[in-house]
Amino acid sequence: MNEVTAPYITLGDFLRREGLADNGGHAKAMIQAGHVSVNGEVEKRRGKKLVEGDRVSIDGTDEVTVSNLRR
Repeated sequence: MNEVTAPYITLGDFLRREGLADNGGHAKAMIQAGHVSVNGEVEKRRGKKLVEGDRVSIDGTDEVTVSNLRR
């Protein structure tokens, strides 16, 4: 897993980095269709900034916690 050098990562980039989306188009489609939740809330913004400790899930499963962000 690659480290990110910013204090945040966008939702679309996170989905790709974690292998939850095959590519940017796939991430966008999943997000727009309402399949992605951040901290228990459906999120429809691909550019949503995630910080360490945020929890991302796909259709209520596959929960992944954001980590390895360097400050």
